[in-house]
Amino acid sequence: MTAQVIDGKAVARQVREDVAKGVEQLVAGGGTAPGLATVLIGDDPASEVYVRNKRRSCVAAGMQDLHRHLPGDVGQAEAAALIDELAADPAVSGILLQLPTPAHLDSESLLARIPAEKDVDGLTTANAGLLAQGRSGLRPCTPSGVMALLDQYDVPLQGVEAVVVGRSVLVGKPMAQLLLERHATVTICHSRTRDLAEVCRRADVLVVAAGIPGLVGPDAVKPGATVIDVGIHRGEEGLHGDVDTAAVAEVAGLVTPVPGGVGPMTIAMLLANTLIAAKAQQGRSD
Repeated sequence: MTAQVIDGKAVARQVREDVAKGVEQLVAGGGTAPGLATVLIGDDPASEVYVRNKRRSCVAAGMQDLHRHLPGDVGQAEAAALIDELAADPAVSGILLQLPTPAHLDSESLLARIPAEKDVDGLTTANAGLLAQGRSGLRPCTPSGVMALLDQYDVPLQGVEAVVVGRSVLVGKPMAQLLLERHATVTICHSRTRDLAEVCRRADVLVVAAGIPGLVGPDAVKPGATVIDVGIHRGEEGLHGDVDTAAVAEVAGLVTPVPGGVGPMTIAMLLANTLIAAKAQQGRSD
């Protein structure tokens, strides 16, 4: 058996096209184009690349690019004042604070100042609470992207065994909650899980977000399972994930590549969240 490869680039392209159409319809109906305020503090090269890509995608979707850049030595009060300014600005539909911030800043405190309705990263405690209670809210982009991939490839979720490897606030925990919302039976694994491979082998859907290169091999995969690799690492032979993709593809039914799997979905879902936020703020949640 050789697994079918999930094409994250193609699915992300479709999501971005759908968002662009949604923006057109919003404006044509008398609404205002969504505005995304990315906030970059300092000059971290990786963060600059991430923000540049988000801004480019935002403009391509017909949204307003309301980027703000603060120097790396900015004080907590000044950074907080900027977040408050954006929170109060009706042109700003979504606020994205690029992490990590410089070490002297309290990023948790800054994130907490972002109103839940403008938290397009889905990372505030308010949105985490809404997700935990199964109430509507803005969902974290990467787990939402995984759900979109599963849906696009018609992967059944109701009643299936799903295993999530990793318990981070960014991916693992919300991933498990989104799967639970869809009536999967969910197990979360982590660094202290006994016999990780044995637990993973139960999974019909296996989502690996542990941040450990090559953690999951074919011995941890049930034949025919869907394997989603959220990890991304740069090595001597280029980019690779938390899954030994080539070996796992001999066992799995569906598998995401790295790169080109989950990665492209994150920005696509950020745009989708920004459109959802804009429509809700403008009273156009149809």
